[in-house]
Amino acid sequence: MSINLDSYSLKELKDLQSQVAKAVSSFEDRRKKHALGELEEKARAMGFSLAELTGSVQVRKRTLAVPKYANPADAFDTWSGRGRKPRWFAAALAAGRRPDDLAI
Repeated sequence: MSINLDSYSLKELKDLQSQVAKAVSSFEDRRKKHALGELEEKARAMGFSLAELTGSVQVRKRTLAVPKYANPADAFDTWSGRGRKPRWFAAALAAGRRPDDLAI
């Protein structure tokens, strides 16, 4: 394919250059998506996910937080000390109690 670029103005050449850059980029993206799809299909056929095989997904095991504080009005209402303070804990502190007083 031969194109006579001498007949184009500078603006037309820059527009053409921009269009070519976009076409190259989208072509590479399409090829990558196609390859990724084939790899995922092959991994699935073998009983895995692609993320498992490449190690890109890290499985984070959460440990259950042990309750440290109990609501004096309801012993089943507990708090581990992690995250946001429950209202009953904040109210007890505001009433002059110490965290040690609410400890289990």
